Amino acid sequence: MESTAALPELPPVTPAFVQAPAIGGSGRSETTSALAKAERHLDEHRYADAVEALSEVHIPTTSAPDLALRVLHCEAWARLYLGEVEAADALAERARALSEGATFSDVDRAEALFRLGCCRLKRNRVSNAVSLFTLALRLGERGGIDGDRVRAQAFEWRARCYQLQREWDAAQIDAESAVELAQLIGDGRLEALALMQCSLVAERGGDPLLARFYAERARSQANDNGDRQTEARIVNNLGGLSFLLGEPEIAVAYLKESFALSLEIGNEADAAQAVSSLAQVHLRCGAPQLAEEQARHALSILAERADYVDERGNVHLVLGRALVEQSREDEAMKEFAAAEWLFESLGSVSHVAAAWMAQGDLYGRRGDLEASTALYRRAAEALQDFNF
Repeated sequence: MESTAALPELPPVTPAFVQAPAIGGSGRSETTSALAKAERHLDEHRYADAVEALSEVHIPTTSAPDLALRVLHCEAWARLYLGEVEAADALAERARALSEGATFSDVDRAEALFRLGCCRLKRNRVSNAVSLFTLALRLGERGGIDGDRVRAQAFEWRARCYQLQREWDAAQIDAESAVELAQLIGDGRLEALALMQCSLVAERGGDPLLARFYAERARSQANDNGDRQTEARIVNNLGGLSFLLGEPEIAVAYLKESFALSLEIGNEADAAQAVSSLAQVHLRCGAPQLAEEQARHALSILAERADYVDERGNVHLVLGRALVEQSREDEAMKEFAAAEWLFESLGSVSHVAAAWMAQGDLYGRRGDLEASTALYRRAAEALQDFNF
């Protein structure tokens, strides 16, 4: 299922923000043209091309703050999806500071807060991200269509945060609010993303049929609006849901389609996620050697991607279980430990509990019932909601 950081050193500030002479008529036109090109690349999920298009843009924030804010937003978003999370966060923070200027509206400030919140979520600062999304929602309340668009995005991303925090009711309310706003403003791409969150909440709530209903609606919206990246991710989720519903052959077909779609748009990380899902299916269908091969392939692509921490942890779990089935228990324990470490950095209790249970299974297999029971108990206590 879908899903979201060891951080790279912040790269040098792009030339877009070095001090330069004020932009005249022709200079502004050239800058606007380059920025529009970068934004088109962004819309097509061609993130490296977007960064490249901005490489020669020179905008002093004092004489053209409107263009400077757009450049910051564009580059931050591109770098976020390239996995350069720390660099994206720094750019988004500069955009937030710039948006505080008198020339900008509350909607501008709401968008800057929303984008900064996305970066914070990708850096696993979930509580901070929730606060930023909440502020963005308040600022966008009286912003008309533009404000509603920012609010729909903020609701959708805050739903992701609440899922990590196991606040299922709050996540469902936010996802449904995002759907309503997206429908109100007629934004099919946003509606697809919001429906995908509704599907994820339903799946985590133990209702795969409802989850598939939402996922199929989401895919239809993504396809109708030409959003191939979102469609590929939804198809991956449909594969997982089909397996949960006892349809392994349909699941494999969906996952292969997701893999092909991701490669078609040049998104190797999402392609690796589809391979990871295939490994999970093959493991549960009794093919541990194939599962091991696919899991290692997925890890080789995801490498140290800071924005795929949850998926990297999932792959380590699958790989570990595949190794257990091949009686390679010492190797498996290392994979489970790697998963636990990644999940702890993610801050998701349910993910960490899954790693503890995998270790408990292995100790039980070895006959160490005391260690096995202790790990199961730790997982159960972490997941319980009643404490007194």
